[in-house]
Amino acid sequence: MSRHKKNFIIIWVTNFLVAGTMTMIMPFLSLYIETFGDFSEEYVQKWAGLIFGATFITALIMSPIWGRFADRYGFKPILLINGFGIAISVFLMGFVDSVGAFLVLRLVNGLVTGFLPTSLAFISSQTPREQAGKMLGTLQMGGVAGMLFGPVLGGLMADSFGFSYTFIITSVSVVIAALLVLVGIKEEHRVKTRKVVAYSRKVILVGLFKHRLMFNVMIVTTLIQVGNFSIQPLLSLYVADLTHAATNVAFLAGLTFSATGLGNLLFARLWGKFGDDFGYEKVLGILLILSFLFIIPQAFVSSLWQLILLRFLFGISTGGMIPITTALVRREAPLEVQGEVMGYNTSFRFLGNIIGPMFGGIVSGYIGIPAVFIVTGVLFVIGYAFLTYAIKRPTQDFEHYLEDQQLASNHKV
Repeated sequence: MSRHKKNFIIIWVTNFLVAGTMTMIMPFLSLYIETFGDFSEEYVQKWAGLIFGATFITALIMSPIWGRFADRYGFKPILLINGFGIAISVFLMGFVDSVGAFLVLRLVNGLVTGFLPTSLAFISSQTPREQAGKMLGTLQMGGVAGMLFGPVLGGLMADSFGFSYTFIITSVSVVIAALLVLVGIKEEHRVKTRKVVAYSRKVILVGLFKHRLMFNVMIVTTLIQVGNFSIQPLLSLYVADLTHAATNVAFLAGLTFSATGLGNLLFARLWGKFGDDFGYEKVLGILLILSFLFIIPQAFVSSLWQLILLRFLFGISTGGMIPITTALVRREAPLEVQGEVMGYNTSFRFLGNIIGPMFGGIVSGYIGIPAVFIVTGVLFVIGYAFLTYAIKRPTQDFEHYLEDQQLASNHKV
């Protein structure tokens, strides 16, 4: 087996394990907070939202920093630091007795949540450009599978062993992932085929905002995540309305949620391959339009099976978006700063993760849950407009643009 193939298999497995830990606490987060004291339902819901979202806030800040470290020191050390860091923070969560301590540990957890984006950048760096979409799509299948099974395993373990032991067992699974990286990953030194340019952080950041294609891709990335996350906190309420508050609403909501993940899982690799063959911008545009077409009817369903079918189709259309945007960034970014540029792309994704639930809550509070589907659909159309604008008015490719900006900056000094 080739080194690249072995690295890919190990990263796929570790992505499955780490992604699973990120969703394991979802079924019992509110229940765990209730064990800290005699709190009102409103208090528990407020803190559950804050504690769950805290990780995304610090992860948003740290993603490009971890990416820059990976460019400088290699991907393997960053994977190890983040892997063991996640394990320690999750382990300690099993022993907290207050919402404040829990919040702090979730913030710390966000500081070391660079494992998944770093693994994406690592696999991207050792993959030929013409195969990046297919390989990243396949890699995403590991993360999606982990996120699908995570809540199920988390709920089962919480019922069987209690909350504290669930955190401990979860941390052990992340340690296993980190040990797999330590023992199995062999990182090759990058071959320098040309003179390496030392890009400053300022040049990269300013370049992302001034380069039309890259900036629009970052905006589209955020809009995609807002669209994905806007309805998630409200899905169980919508399912309850459709099923007239059936006794097994939690199970039915989980089934509806999983339908989207299943669509993601089955089609991520295929969309990535289409991106390699026909162009990332073209395929991404198609996915944005399909997402619009599949999310709008969800506002008008009259039965649960209709919603589940549409969520599955929506999952198919959104399944290729992350590998396609990541492959597009990989194509444009200079090899020596690929980790940092992908880190910024991940930060824009986390920004969407933060905005999405708040956006959905505000819209549903004013005009109802069905309206969230319609407004979210409009966001996908806006994303398509941004992408079309960038394609129709092409600019210098990002790598050459950064080189020119860095040279100009050096002359000023």
